[in-house]
Amino acid sequence: MRSARPAAPPFTPVDPSSPEALAAVGAYFAEIGRRFGYDATGQADRDAAHLVPPDGVFVVALDGGAPVACGGLQTIGDGVGEIKRMWVHDLWRGAGLGSRLLRHLEDESRRLGHTVVRLDTNESLTEAIGMYARAGYAPVERYNDNPWATHFFEKRL
Repeated sequence: MRSARPAAPPFTPVDPSSPEALAAVGAYFAEIGRRFGYDATGQADRDAAHLVPPDGVFVVALDGGAPVACGGLQTIGDGVGEIKRMWVHDLWRGAGLGSRLLRHLEDESRRLGHTVVRLDTNESLTEAIGMYARAGYAPVERYNDNPWATHFFEKRL
């Protein structure tokens, strides 16, 4: 899956219901199912309507036609964005793709006029928690009703 290209694949905006997006989100749900038992039955389209312009975006990175990363952004309040469904394929971890994806989604959030971006995650995703801390995200109180989320973060843009 990981190509010999010197640069990581670009992030391309796609419709969240496109085959590329569905494949990436399927891999995301499979991973969080393995990592902390999340049951994604019926969840693939849950946020899709919010991850589209003009108030959101969903991006995918492809390598050889297969998704290797994805992430979405939605507007959840006046000037407030939320990062959703952020995932990087195991074979691309350690190559900086996750940090690049996070910065890309922050740039998209700025483009949408957000001054703050938030995200939630589960305590078992320790690599993600570390990446968010290194990127300047600070812990905040629970801001949504996601029963699987144990950690909530925010960053001023």
